[in-house]
Amino acid sequence: MSAEAISPSTLQPRDVLRVGLVGLRTRRLRAVLSVLGVALGIASMVAVLGISASSRNDLLAALDKLGTNLLVVKPGQSFAGAGTVTLPDTANAMVGHAKDVTAASTLEDLGDLTVRRNDHVDKAVTNALTVGAARSTLATTVGATLRDGAFLSPATSRYPAVVLGATAADRLGIDRVGSGVQVWIGDRWYTVVGILNPVTLAPELDSYALVGLAYAENELGADDSPSYMYVRADPGNVDQVSSILGPTANPEHPEEVDVSRPSDALEARAKTKTAFTSLFLGLGAVALFVGGVGIANVMVISVLERRSEIGLRRALGATRRHIAVQFLTESVLLGAMGGAAGALIGVLVTAGYDANRGWALTMPAYAVAGALACAVVIGALAGAYPALRGARVSPTTALRAA
Repeated sequence: MSAEAISPSTLQPRDVLRVGLVGLRTRRLRAVLSVLGVALGIASMVAVLGISASSRNDLLAALDKLGTNLLVVKPGQSFAGAGTVTLPDTANAMVGHAKDVTAASTLEDLGDLTVRRNDHVDKAVTNALTVGAARSTLATTVGATLRDGAFLSPATSRYPAVVLGATAADRLGIDRVGSGVQVWIGDRWYTVVGILNPVTLAPELDSYALVGLAYAENELGADDSPSYMYVRADPGNVDQVSSILGPTANPEHPEEVDVSRPSDALEARAKTKTAFTSLFLGLGAVALFVGGVGIANVMVISVLERRSEIGLRRALGATRRHIAVQFLTESVLLGAMGGAAGALIGVLVTAGYDANRGWALTMPAYAVAGALACAVVIGALAGAYPALRGARVSPTTALRAA
């Protein structure tokens, strides 16, 4: 039995780290480039997971604040699939008195009326905006907030006053309310009394110019036939309320009533974003794989360049295992440094993006820990073959080649 086979290893952990750092210190540019490849892959994965988590938490926070108990009722399709379907003018009163309904409000489209910045703008230029008659309870029912001014009140609902949705205000070039701030609707001026922020649960309101229902009935021919009815239900009985809204809103033709829950649509949108998250994670994994290949390539070249060093160490008593551990340690250190740098970059990118969107920073612990673990594993796998190749180098052959 050879002396090598029976000699115990004297390579301590601190020695492993020290010899593993030798190649990194002497070939710094090469090490930096290898680390960069891993860092890019890790950074993209951490940033994707962090931004996805922040977006999801922001949505959940918004839903918690606005409530998931809002239901939207609107005319659906007729049984024959032809003709115009409308809700009766008794719909709001009937639904408002239904069991477990805590609030109800309506919005009625006002035909071909257009809203323009002034009376010189051609009627054909609609900016894809709609004029609607709203009850004064609409904002509180849907959870809308005001960017400026106030929503329609029982007093202003009787006069030519208008509240603009966020999109409508932007397209009309209006960013404030005040004396002299008016828009042209139909054939007269309307005073802008309020501008809404984007409405999360009722995004259709963003492109509306809202006038009071009382004024619209007296002056614009509104008949209180709702285009949309917004209903708040008792949080514990949302499904039950949803099931009775059709027959309650339109007892004669309940099949012609569509009932939806906006929070379900938002949650579905969040799940759709998850698909894109998976795609970006896949791209990050590809980048990480490329980084691992780069480490493997660098380590193979390193073994070839350092044959004399390997031969000298073997001649001084280092075993094959010592040589393999040395090169494997170098590879793992490259992966670990790339993982640490990538995780830091990913966190910073997430923080910057969240700050720009006004989100609270959310960074899952598993994203950082998992990224570091992946980087170490990639480093180990990338260094396995070069380490074995270096361990097989014969001392005499290596010294002769030197």
